[in-house]
Amino acid sequence: MLSVIRFRQLPILAALLLAAPGAASAHAIIVSSQPAAGGTIEKQPTLIRLRFNSRIDHARSRLKLRAPDGAEQALTPAADAPADEIDAEAKALSPGAWHLQWQVLSVDGHITRGDIPFTVR
Repeated sequence: MLSVIRFRQLPILAALLLAAPGAASAHAIIVSSQPAAGGTIEKQPTLIRLRFNSRIDHARSRLKLRAPDGAEQALTPAADAPADEIDAEAKALSPGAWHLQWQVLSVDGHITRGDIPFTVR
């Protein structure tokens, strides 16, 4: 009788496991960013640092800045960044609204991308 009850609970248990937050952990998700989304910075040169919830493939990850006038500038990721970070340095940022566009490849093969708006004073 006990094994029949457990057998009937398997589909429910399987559905709960699939819906658990750990199921989405296959994608690299930003844990913190510098500059912060919606933040204002004043210092130059500016350190760009994105930290993720998992390791990323640095060689296949990209960072790009979009200036207030729409011009785009590719950033070179630092080779010595930790396995779960992508770091770069941005120079000569004029005042205004900027966007940091990022794309990373997590080590499990999933591509994640996003956009972080920030302001330079």
